[in-house]
Amino acid sequence: MTSAKPSASRAHRVGRWVLAAALALACAGGVGVVQPSLATSVHKVQQRDDVFLLPPPDQLRAMTLGYRAGAADLLWTKLILEYGIHWQEKRAFPEVTRYVDGILAVEPDFKTVYEFVDTLLLFAPGGATPERAREARAYLERGTRERPYDATVWLHYGQFIAFLAPSFLKDKAEIERWRIDGAAALTRAVELGADAQRSLAASTILSKAGERKASVEHLQRAYAMTDDPDTREQILLKLRMLEATAEAADATSVVDREWHGRFDFVSRSAALLIGPARSPAKCAGPASYDTPGCSRDWAGVIAERR
Repeated sequence: MTSAKPSASRAHRVGRWVLAAALALACAGGVGVVQPSLATSVHKVQQRDDVFLLPPPDQLRAMTLGYRAGAADLLWTKLILEYGIHWQEKRAFPEVTRYVDGILAVEPDFKTVYEFVDTLLLFAPGGATPERAREARAYLERGTRERPYDATVWLHYGQFIAFLAPSFLKDKAEIERWRIDGAAALTRAVELGADAQRSLAASTILSKAGERKASVEHLQRAYAMTDDPDTREQILLKLRMLEATAEAADATSVVDREWHGRFDFVSRSAALLIGPARSPAKCAGPASYDTPGCSRDWAGVIAERR
């Protein structure tokens, strides 16, 4: 009688383990049967409707708790990941502007956004529209405001609206306006230190648009501020075609007088990098920006002293 009780207890435990194993196998089998169809349904839903989890830009800025640079990097990484997934699945990415707005709310001068926002907006599955091109231009214009002395941002903006964006537009008058604005942006980029070769493309656009005066003024500033002999020769040839070589010589003499008068102990390139001299007393504060003699760059000095 005493040996029968342990045997019954062991049998009971074994029965429970068998029942648990059977239940586990049944559950695993059920998951195996149901999961593929559920995954297919979820994938179809994700392809049709993206779930955007970021809060509005103003709230997002507050939620960073001051760690704005890190938050901007994290959001940029998420944006690029989503962009790649949408490309792989060949579906539109309408939420791209919401990600960009979130990044710029956290860090308005985030340079990487301004370098690639046109690509993110225009080169995506589904094709581009004129509205997307205008959105890209608006973001790039903001970049020139947030980074007003960044030659790279100005150059990218100018190249986009002068050469790339017109292919997405339909109105000829709008295309012409954009090309002229792009040429003006390219001239600003050169004045801020971009390759002076860009001056030739900008002057060609301005000349074709009948903007001879603007073309000449830009070329003479570029001629005065570059030291590369080949580039100066090409610019001078262009000026001769516009019958403006004397103006170029005047612009060069303005820079050279400033160089020899104040910075004769450094090379001409270094003097161009240092910039024009400004009186600390006369040119103090933002109110002096438009005061004669307080130009912040060589283009302003050339315009004042010609």
